[in-house]
Amino acid sequence: MNAPPPGTFTLRIFCQPIMSDEEHAEEEVESQADIEVESGLSAILNACNPKTSPLNWLLLAVPFAAYTSIAHLDPGIQFGASLIAIMPLAFLMGKATEEIATKTSESVGGLLNATFGNAAEIIIAVVAILAASSALKTGDIATADVYIHLIQASLIGSILGNLLLVMGLSMLWGGIRYRQQTFNTQAVSVNSTLLLLSAICLILPTVYHITLSSGGGWGESEIVDGVLMVSRLAAIILMIAYGSLLFFQLKTHSDLMGSGGSHGHEEATMTLKDAAILLTIATIFVSWMAEIMVHSVEAAGETIGLPAVFIGVILLPLFGNAAEHFTAVVVAGKDRMDLSLGIAIGSSVQIAAFVAPLVILLAWALGVNLSFEFGLLETAVCMLSVLIANSICRDGESNWLEGTMLLATYLIIGISFLFHP
Repeated sequence: MNAPPPGTFTLRIFCQPIMSDEEHAEEEVESQADIEVESGLSAILNACNPKTSPLNWLLLAVPFAAYTSIAHLDPGIQFGASLIAIMPLAFLMGKATEEIATKTSESVGGLLNATFGNAAEIIIAVVAILAASSALKTGDIATADVYIHLIQASLIGSILGNLLLVMGLSMLWGGIRYRQQTFNTQAVSVNSTLLLLSAICLILPTVYHITLSSGGGWGESEIVDGVLMVSRLAAIILMIAYGSLLFFQLKTHSDLMGSGGSHGHEEATMTLKDAAILLTIATIFVSWMAEIMVHSVEAAGETIGLPAVFIGVILLPLFGNAAEHFTAVVVAGKDRMDLSLGIAIGSSVQIAAFVAPLVILLAWALGVNLSFEFGLLETAVCMLSVLIANSICRDGESNWLEGTMLLATYLIIGISFLFHP
């Protein structure tokens, strides 16, 4: 067979259509768009896939909890199923929020994290307030008081859980893997200062009530009205202070705050529309599970033999924030203590200076007498926890022993609530 004439091969190459740089760019954009559309069709299912996160296996508890409620099964079963179901749903809400934050500016992303970082607690509190409002309208004051105490206990428990349990586990796990870890003291100091201010706002109404009650000459109704007004005005001031903190972290001093103001975003894995849909669906189901849990908590406490205050302070925050807790511990094991403490302390600040005041003001609007008077034991342990956490974090270094101390504090507090009458 004769060989092809010289130049044929070269001719074939140059006969191929040659695309300009602009055409290459357009083709790349179109290809990327196709990939995004294709991934968008299955993004929500992938987010719920147990292969993506083993925690998604607990989504099976969602239909089971719904069944226990519809079939009016034992309140203990309803409570346990709904409590477990909230864990993966809260994780999906957090994932959707992170995805939305990657599509927005840094300031908007920070606001989203502030709003949805503790969304499970907000939803539980709102459902409990609505239940208390309904009970008051029917004249059932005792049931309304149960819901009010549940709200107060869960808020205190969220602060304690993030500040002692999460930070303690993070320092312990990180300290086991690394002899000494360091973090941004300025970021921690700013958050801790606002947290201390919030703790003062929590303890002042209790001291106010005790002082006026022991002083004589004041009626109980006058004292309660004073406590409510102090709490409501303090709530407004705290929310302004928290807004100032966000502005400080995200705008004026963002270069000094490191990663303390965010949870660190990776590359987006779904479109903005899919993330919004996932957030909406997860929020609806969390609200449903929270309603089941709130309405079964009183009977469930009697069934399983646990004090209502222990359920509110320990169990609800533990399950509602499990996904975020896990993230904080994992990143501490990767020697990223700025991020870990940003999650732990940042979430405590969100609860104390944003969620709690928001709940107080919402209850005021609905005619529910909810104040910062959370109880002497609750406010005392909250203040002491803030003080010990500030003491441990002030040097900018952490080790496994400091984590052990925080965990020991949490266990002692948990025991005190377990035997609370």
